[in-house]
Amino acid sequence: MRQLVGWQNIGVVLCQHTARSGVMIQCGALAAILAASLISLLAAPLTAGAQPIPKAPRIGYLSSSSAAATLRFTEAFQQGLRDHGWIEGQNITVEWRFAEGRFDRLQDLAAELVRLKVQAIVTAPTPAAVAAKKATATVPIVMVNVSDPVGLGLVVSLAHPGGNATGLSYSVGVETFSKALEMLRETVPSIRRVAFLSNPDSPARVPVIREVTAAARALGLQLQSVEARDPGDFDRVFSALAKERAEALLVAADSAFIIHRARLAELAAKNRMPAVYGIREHVEAGGLMSYGPSSAGNYRRAAYFVDKILKGAQAADLPVEQPTKFELVINLKTAKALGIAIPPSLLLRADQVIE
Repeated sequence: MRQLVGWQNIGVVLCQHTARSGVMIQCGALAAILAASLISLLAAPLTAGAQPIPKAPRIGYLSSSSAAATLRFTEAFQQGLRDHGWIEGQNITVEWRFAEGRFDRLQDLAAELVRLKVQAIVTAPTPAAVAAKKATATVPIVMVNVSDPVGLGLVVSLAHPGGNATGLSYSVGVETFSKALEMLRETVPSIRRVAFLSNPDSPARVPVIREVTAAARALGLQLQSVEARDPGDFDRVFSALAKERAEALLVAADSAFIIHRARLAELAAKNRMPAVYGIREHVEAGGLMSYGPSSAGNYRRAAYFVDKILKGAQAADLPVEQPTKFELVINLKTAKALGIAIPPSLLLRADQVIE
């Protein structure tokens, strides 16, 4: 109150000065105006301070692989967020969780993200999506590289997901594996028996084996199914391949396999086994060739779904997208080591040739 009286006194002094200058004004009125202005200035910050400061949205990221093995993918996702104006650490928070190839950890990690009350969970690939779906029926889920989302019950349909999950599928069905096997046979025309390596713990295994079996049958190839959970199984797998006289290998796009891709490439080379993979990182690690959707492109595209959801869209209303761009990557150095001459027609179709 003493401060307001002081301002009123200042008003009186100003009033006396203006009166001496020939300007007529009532001193009491000027003092009142100054006091009222001061009250407004003091009240304004208090009113603004009473308003809650908007918090940056928090999303979860759940991967069944490791951070090191999928660095290119997470960087692509972060770039996608930036494309939509979301910058981690500034206006959005990302809770990163990686199962390191141990699928048994996924359920706990998914539950942890739900407890953190994230506004969406990005899952990659199929095992993480299945774990998140079991953990919540309400938190929006953005799936990346998921196999057969309808068959696994993750969505009602691709066009109308109908629940809390949407995102991007990995393949377009049998056709993806048919082309991979066709390219393998084009590279080694004599092959008749192909082995398919999958992870028995992956929920994607059953639908993928069904599609690979159909693709092999259509091409007149015999298919041998082999399984591995971790590197401890790899030596046994290649021994089985030699015993069964498999002539080539198709490797599933699996979280555990990509972590140990260098070891897989080493064993394939040691056993002189031409192999085709679903992810280009295998070829960069020494594998022969890969054919599959642009994984980095899919991870970048996942940010589109996150942006839509954070702005109010419902996952149920966002159609699941199938890949439209597929990559063929060939490692010429590996081909030469295996004594394989890659057909010029195949090299011309390759998106990248590693020499």
